[in-house]
Amino acid sequence: MKRLAKRIVISLDQQQSMVIEPRMTGLLLITDPPTRAHRRIQWELDPRDGFAQSFEFWDRRGLGTVRILTEMEMVELRERLGPDPLDMNPDAWAVQLSRTKRPIKNAILDQNLVTGIGNIYASEILHEAGISPELPANLLSVERIQRIAAASSRILNDAIRYEGSTLGDGTYRTALNRDGSYQNKHRVYQKNGELCPTCRRVRILRIVQTQRSTFYCPRCQRC
Repeated sequence: MKRLAKRIVISLDQQQSMVIEPRMTGLLLITDPPTRAHRRIQWELDPRDGFAQSFEFWDRRGLGTVRILTEMEMVELRERLGPDPLDMNPDAWAVQLSRTKRPIKNAILDQNLVTGIGNIYASEILHEAGISPELPANLLSVERIQRIAAASSRILNDAIRYEGSTLGDGTYRTALNRDGSYQNKHRVYQKNGELCPTCRRVRILRIVQTQRSTFYCPRCQRC
């Protein structure tokens, strides 16, 4: 089992892979699900293999997918996706961001440019890097790109360590059906109206970019 962007990939026999994409409301669990009503698939495993005896895919809204892909289809999937931010250095970031004139917040959510960053972490990364979410991606200076690379690595690794962010709606759960705890580390996401924790001078703003909420400090992240 391994991760590919926002997907879980399980290698099977006969050069095939099972690709599970939870999307907004799907969960891959090794314990009882939040409810029995939205169980989609349950797999039973041989306990002699040393793994959990079962795991399952639960999805309240039914937006997630489970697909069996051939080796060639996996190659095609990887080619469609951008590089993983945890594997990118500043030079790789510069190459990817030079390809679009869109605002930097929209660019880093584009899975064809950089894969695996979601809306929460895009706002948090740009705040830590001190970069306005409205700046065109292809006009960022070398120094700003270096800050994005460093902020992405730190925040994403911290989010993994704290097992993700469970917000008020309780949608996201860990594999053990528990809350994540990185939401307690958020500095700007859903903090609109609160004083910026970095400068302590102005309040966090919320804007909408391509139908997604963006949270930022207009002082720390000047355009």
